[in-house]
Amino acid sequence: MEKEIPMRLSVLGHPQRLSVFRLLMRRYPDRVPAGEIGTALDLKPSTLSSYLSALMQAGLVTQAREGTWLYYRVDIGGIRETLDALLFDCCRGRPDICLSINPEHRPEIPRMTDSKYNVLFICTGNSARSIFAESILRSEGGDRFNVYSAGTKPYSELNPFAIEVLRAKGHDVNILRAKNVNEFIGSDAPRFDFVFTVCDRAANEECPAWQGQPISGHWGMPDPVKAEGSDAEKSLAFQHAYGTLKNRIRAFAALPFEQLDRISLQKAVDDLAREH
Repeated sequence: MEKEIPMRLSVLGHPQRLSVFRLLMRRYPDRVPAGEIGTALDLKPSTLSSYLSALMQAGLVTQAREGTWLYYRVDIGGIRETLDALLFDCCRGRPDICLSINPEHRPEIPRMTDSKYNVLFICTGNSARSIFAESILRSEGGDRFNVYSAGTKPYSELNPFAIEVLRAKGHDVNILRAKNVNEFIGSDAPRFDFVFTVCDRAANEECPAWQGQPISGHWGMPDPVKAEGSDAEKSLAFQHAYGTLKNRIRAFAALPFEQLDRISLQKAVDDLAREH
């Protein structure tokens, strides 16, 4: 580790390489195609290739090929190894300040004991997917959650196909509206326990630094608003998005929050993105 740690710190010391790394962290556990990373960060293919190569050589990012496409994902093992090495060195002198993230050295991490959890779902337009998620958790979670949704670039109106699906499923649509994520920033905003992005584009963007360091998750899925074809085909895309979110949210609402510490809850949230 004597060579790896300085190399990793040097690689992350470059602002644009750090931006690539941060985007992949926001998208975890997704594997993200190189073209999407380049578009999101406005990087030329050759420039991005050199940044990704450096991150891979440092053991911070992994690469996988599917056909002609290359996909990238953060190497969580390498990240944990790096942080643990740094904190372990720090703890040799001041264990009261720095605590190792290694489970073997880590003290018991407090469980979430709130009687009611604040949850925010974010997408770009806040007209379909995040509105679905807000409505579903409000229905599935009963009185255990305060649920909100917002968009990074919200539309002025909710999508009519989304409203049709929600009405058909028995949800109250009168309480729904498109909101900007800025409404949930500031001293008067709720203190969130969980923040989820439900579209890739929103996850690719820089997010606010949420107070209280909420557990975050990325549950990306195709945008039904972009579906083409007949009205029946478009409606089917919205039905599919609703069904996917309902499976994840039902599993999320069933988690034993009071029995899990924050790290266990974060792992459970990441697992839901893979399994549902």
